[in-house]
Amino acid sequence: MGDVTVVTGGTGFVGAAVIRRLAAAGHHVRALARPSSDRRLLADLPVEITDGDLTDVASLGRLLKGCGQLFHVAAFYSLWARDRRVFYDINVEGTRRILRAAADAGVSRVVYTSTVGALGIPPGGGAGTEETPVGLTDMVGDYKRSKFLAEEVAREFSRQGLPLVIVNPSTPVGPGDIKPTPTGQMIVDFLRGRMWAYLPTGLNLVDVNDVAAGHLLAAERGRVGERYILGGKNLTLREIFELLGRITGIRPPRLKVSAGLILPLARLSEWIADHLTGRPPMIPVDAVRMAQKTMFFDCRKAVRELGLPQSLVEDALAQAVRWFQENGYAPTP
Repeated sequence: MGDVTVVTGGTGFVGAAVIRRLAAAGHHVRALARPSSDRRLLADLPVEITDGDLTDVASLGRLLKGCGQLFHVAAFYSLWARDRRVFYDINVEGTRRILRAAADAGVSRVVYTSTVGALGIPPGGGAGTEETPVGLTDMVGDYKRSKFLAEEVAREFSRQGLPLVIVNPSTPVGPGDIKPTPTGQMIVDFLRGRMWAYLPTGLNLVDVNDVAAGHLLAAERGRVGERYILGGKNLTLREIFELLGRITGIRPPRLKVSAGLILPLARLSEWIADHLTGRPPMIPVDAVRMAQKTMFFDCRKAVRELGLPQSLVEDALAQAVRWFQENGYAPTP
């Protein structure tokens, strides 16, 4: 067994948080990073970096040499891409490549980062769990479909003997949302005064540092083949904006609009992105379609079996606001 802990996706929001937690625990960490990737989040961390990506099988072999544990966090997380095939090449086939390489290398533990987006939501409302029935036809958009299929790949490797645990983060918030994620972009838009209305939906928010802790706990205590929701607090979108309003002094939007009203605008925005600008649309269609369901989840299994911490989401939002302001994403008050 090797003594190196490998992380894919380490230059991103969740991956960098996982690396920070691993480094603090004394692990020798090796991260996979594309040569063109923004590595600011790793600048002050004791981490060995291997150039490569999930489409380059040779780089994966180099990455996993001497590896004892693998945290496969990398994914293409977006609600739009001009070429939709990128979701499946990275999220599905990239997962297949890295897990095959991990099996060949004899890695002793794998934690695969899925998403609550691949889980079911009770048809009558309420919070989804790891066991809520769901199928591919329930997935809205290419991101969720690709992550659902990637989780199927991970489960198949587990059935074949790879010692793998699945974690399903809900909606992480906090410092370091460098891209930013769709949720981070929503916070940035709020800070810039661009949120004029809200949809009647909801999310489960969780501190990104709790998500990172949950990864290490899954490696240590998780049952092979099981999945664990790494979540925090269920909040409506209006409640999230009200929290941001209290943190920042910015007045939250009061106008509630239906998804049906916004969908034509989203389709126009996406047509412009697809055919004219090539830049992400102002309103992704998948974001509006997802908002038609309230995405609440129950993380009690991870709390009970892993000891998942439950930090105050309000504090994580405040840290996110401060990080976005200090790093030039939004004006400093």
